[in-house]
Amino acid sequence: MTTSPRFHPIGQLALAAVACIALLAGCASSKGPTPTSFDFGPVAAPVTNSPAATAFPALIVADVSGPATLDTDRMFYRLAYANAQQALPYAYNRWAATPLQLLSQRMKARIAQGGVKVLSTTDATGGIPVLRLEMDEFSQNFTSATQSSANISLRASLFDGHRLVDQRTFTRSLDAPSADAAGGASALAATSDAIAADLLAWLATLPPR
Repeated sequence: MTTSPRFHPIGQLALAAVACIALLAGCASSKGPTPTSFDFGPVAAPVTNSPAATAFPALIVADVSGPATLDTDRMFYRLAYANAQQALPYAYNRWAATPLQLLSQRMKARIAQGGVKVLSTTDATGGIPVLRLEMDEFSQNFTSATQSSANISLRASLFDGHRLVDQRTFTRSLDAPSADAAGGASALAATSDAIAADLLAWLATLPPR
């Protein structure tokens, strides 16, 4: 007498495992595109040397500080035409570092390009002025569905020991080349460079050390 074929229990478990793996792979592939990261790009060479180097041959430049919302790699934008009070995150775009870190690196690089020797707060050097930077705004604002701009506001304070020499707030806004995360990153990088140029020009007006 013949019997109908039956699957061995182990074989059934193996098939079930393969099916689960295939299902999980399908779910993973349906989560969406891989996130894209952005930074400020390479630092272009300055057109001319800054006279700030004459007033300040060396500066201790502290890392940029700011609100907790800028201490994350998430990229945010605002729809000024809908609700300017709400910051919205891009779903598949990230910063390569936090905005505070990116701006710190950019400011130090630009100041050094101006001929000023840039030192960190950990350098055991006395008698050198300290430049402290605090970012109040760093955003991509959409005025319409097809147009946006980068906006940065940075407060700079120069200290000689414990004495405040001067303080200045720098605010810049530049149109983004495209209404997306890539356009925002490009415009924010250009805005950072513009503020760095303003900062060097301000340092050149202060009493020399």
